[in-house]
Order: sequence, then C-alpha cells, then structure tokens
Amino acid sequence: MADDLLGLDERRRALTTEVQEGQKSRNALSFIIGQIKRDGGDATIPMGQVAMLKERLPTLEAEEKAVGDDLAARLAAIPNLPLTDVPEGAGEDENAEMHKLGTQPDFDFEPKEHDAIGPALGLDFETGATLAGSRFTFVRGSAARLHRALGQFMLDTLTRDHGYEEAVVPLLVRDEIMFGTGQLPKFAEDSFRTEDGRWLIPTSEVSLTNSVREQILSEAELPLRFTALTPCFRSEAGAAGRDTRGYIRQHQFEKVEMVSITTPETSDAEHERMTACAEDILTKLGLHFRRMKLCTGDMGFSAARTYDLEVWLPGQARYREISSCSTCTDFQARRMNARYRPEGEKNTRFVHTLNGSGLAVGRTLVAVVENYQQADGSVAVPEVLQPYLRGLNRLEPTSA
Repeated sequence: MADDLLGLDERRRALTTEVQEGQKSRNALSFIIGQIKRDGGDATIPMGQVAMLKERLPTLEAEEKAVGDDLAARLAAIPNLPLTDVPEGAGEDENAEMHKLGTQPDFDFEPKEHDAIGPALGLDFETGATLAGSRFTFVRGSAARLHRALGQFMLDTLTRDHGYEEAVVPLLVRDEIMFGTGQLPKFAEDSFRTEDGRWLIPTSEVSLTNSVREQILSEAELPLRFTALTPCFRSEAGAAGRDTRGYIRQHQFEKVEMVSITTPETSDAEHERMTACAEDILTKLGLHFRRMKLCTGDMGFSAARTYDLEVWLPGQARYREISSCSTCTDFQARRMNARYRPEGEKNTRFVHTLNGSGLAVGRTLVAVVENYQQADGSVAVPEVLQPYLRGLNRLEPTSA
C-alpha cells in the first residue's frame, strides 16, 4: 500500500510539473507572438506551438486532478496511528482489562433480560417496528420517564461536577463536517444521508469537535470541554445481524457525549480525566462495570487509544459496552485544520481532540432495568435518579 501511495504521489508531482511547465511555455510563447506581430513578422510557428499546448494542457490538467483526487481519497482512508501503549491484537478478545469497579448484584431469583422486563414498563418494540422497521423502539410510560431522568442526570453530573459546557448542536451536517471527525469517506454506509446532501449525525462528537474547525485558538483557551445530549442516527450497515433483539443496538438512540480540545502535552491526562467522568456516572448509578483498553484491531478509525467501559448485565450474564472514550491526538485536527498558538510563540500547532460517551442513554436504561429488577417485574429506581422522578423509587409493570 505504501508503494502504491508513493507511486501515486510521484505521478501527481510529475504531472504538476508538466502542467506548470506547459503553462509557462504557453505564456512565454504568447508574449513572443505579441512582439512578432507588433514588429510585423510571421508568428505562424509560435502560434502553432501555442495551439498544441492549448490542446495538450486540458488533458494533462484533468489527469493531474484525477491522480490527485485518487491520492487524497486513499490518504483519507488511512486510520490514525495507535499510541505505543495500545496492545496489539486483531479483535475484542485481545483487549486488556484495566480494572473493575462496583459490585455485581445478587439475586434470589433468575434475573431476566431487559427485553423480557421492558415491555411492561414501556419499551414497545412492536410499535417501533411498525412505525419505522427493525431497530426502532417506541418508548413510553415508566421507561420514557426513566430515559429522560437518565439523560438529565448525566448532563447535570458532567456540567455541575466535572466542568463540561453544555451545548445544543445541529443534528444535520455537511460532508466536510463528517470528514473532519473521520466518518467520511470510509463509513458513509453506516450513516444516514438526506436528499439535500446533509448527514444525520451518528454522535454529537461530529458537531462538537468541528466547532473549532478552521480556527486558531490561544493556548489560554484550552482545554475546551463540551457535552451534549442528542439523538444519534446510525444505519449500522457494518453491524448487520448483531443485537437485533431488544434495545441494545438501535438506528436511532440518545447519547450524552463528551468532547475535549486540548494541547498535545495535556491530552493523555485529559483522556484519563474524561474516562473517569464516565466512570463516575456509572458509580453514582450503583452499576458494576470494567474498563478495557482496546487493542489495535478493535479501535475506531480516528482513535489513537480507546478505553471502553463495559457494564455488567445480569440478564445476559455478560459485560456490554456502555461508553467508549478515545483520544484522537491531532488526527481529526489535521482534517479540520484546527490549531492553537502556544503562549509566546508565533507558529501554530494542531490541537488534540478527545471524545467519549457519558453515557449512551438507552444502554444505561438497559443496565438499570436488568440490575435493579425485582422478582415481581418491577424495577427499583437508583437513588440518584429519584429526584428526577419526583421521589419515585420503583417502576411498576403495567402488565404481566
């Protein structure tokens, strides 16, 4: 692949040189023709040479553009480089467990999965499918109230306790915005596009991170920390057949996102801080979870290092991802041309960008339902959520 890219680059450079030399010759000949005509001479020969150049140059320019576009497309499809501490591996089985926090619940009955408990609480999978097809859910009643409470609790925790600035962002963005954070061109099939050429955001990371595109920030402004609760839209073309049951993998879902814009010197510490913020939400909810460091083969396109938080789901008797926190170093900044000027320096440097889930609301609802389920089908409400539900401490099923 490297040889192909180098070959393309050499071809592009050669074509650029040839085009520039042709344009230079054409201009020089045009000047000579003008002089000959002013002197009353015969300009037939140089005029013929100009005619040949005019015929040849468009072909060269078109070829130069085609090779340049091909090179740019191939370069844009190259993922970020992993940091040196990222474990090597081909897939999730080779991810490294960092630690576990919290305690697994102990039941005196056989715990059920959320899709068995949820319908009586308002997770209406049938109506969702009727309205929009598979992987859409109509949420109502107790489940809708719990969903709203979770989103507000997450936002309050991040803004009040951890200093994030709340934002309300566009849900529709242009091509270059998706390109800036790495969704395009590689993952176009996993996103939804409107008829006017805009994209529904797969996460508010896209809008939040691109808020600094084409800017030169001062070092004093950094770090910037943003959070937003938005709907997210994913066609999940690359995940066909996975998690088709229940509320785990949806085409439309809500998520609280964290985004940080930092200097290169502070981005590692910011990555730890961001992940700890997500862990704090899980701890406050009383959920058992573990932190995983993803291996090279399981990381996302733009990430240089990723920590996944996986929550324990007793109904499934397994851990499931509920948050993913990544540092992208300057990978996204280069695509967005987002820079800062270090204090006392004239030159600029690219910022570092980080993003993380704080948390995925639907998956957190699943975790609460499974971990706080009762034998009678009701669900206890975690203490930190009760103020958002006017003191309600239990969600009662409306049917068997």
